[in-house]
Amino acid sequence: MICLATLAILAPWIAPWDPNRPDIRKILDSPSKTHPLGTDQLGRDVLSRMLYGARVSLAVGFVSVGIATLIGIALGAAAGYHGGTIDAMVMRLVDLMLVFPRFFLLLAVLAFLRPSIWTIMVVIGLTGWMSVARLVRAEFLSLREREFVLWSQSIGAGAFRIIWRHILPNAMGPVLVAMTLGIPAAILTESGLSFLGLGVQPPHASWGNILNEGKDAIEIGWWLSAYPGFAILVTVLSYNLLGEGIRDALDPRLRQSFGRIVSRSR
Repeated sequence: MICLATLAILAPWIAPWDPNRPDIRKILDSPSKTHPLGTDQLGRDVLSRMLYGARVSLAVGFVSVGIATLIGIALGAAAGYHGGTIDAMVMRLVDLMLVFPRFFLLLAVLAFLRPSIWTIMVVIGLTGWMSVARLVRAEFLSLREREFVLWSQSIGAGAFRIIWRHILPNAMGPVLVAMTLGIPAAILTESGLSFLGLGVQPPHASWGNILNEGKDAIEIGWWLSAYPGFAILVTVLSYNLLGEGIRDALDPRLRQSFGRIVSRSR
């Protein structure tokens, strides 16, 4: 995962070819020393396009999850701390958003907007905050009854200070896990939209539109589908495993169970 991020950041310097430069003499060349991952239907180097596509996929993952997390934290904190009417309104909004299948909601929104990387980031972020809001609300409902919160209220601390200085830092564990698991979901969403032609538009490279271009030549250019598909698989699996590891590390019950297993084995 760190290696992938490093390659994406250094893509302008390590890519062997211009990712958008066609070469009609090398159309659909198989992998070779000159082009390690082959070329596409326009003679463009697939390795270079994969490196630049990693920049797009990771940028969409991080930015869209950042937008969703900020919205989810704000709404979940308000609902969990204040309760009552605010809680009811926020949860009804969450229920309303969850009624619509996310992917079809994205398709409907993008049908009226000009597809671009920034549009994809914002739209994915605006349609993916519900799980974070529910997690934050649940944590706030539990933490607002703790002694340190009651003590802060007794000395006259304002709601904003209590939320952002006292409760939220103690509720960030589940949020961090949700963010880590949300990145691969955003990458898959962007890849799916680009595969359908509604995501990042050519000539800009993304793993999804490389797959889209490869489906028409899969019988003679298998590398156009194999390499971006494998990159998506490895990236999504890596972030899912990272999220599971963070969840296990932050869950005290799992640590206690692991400790008991270790002590018994001894």
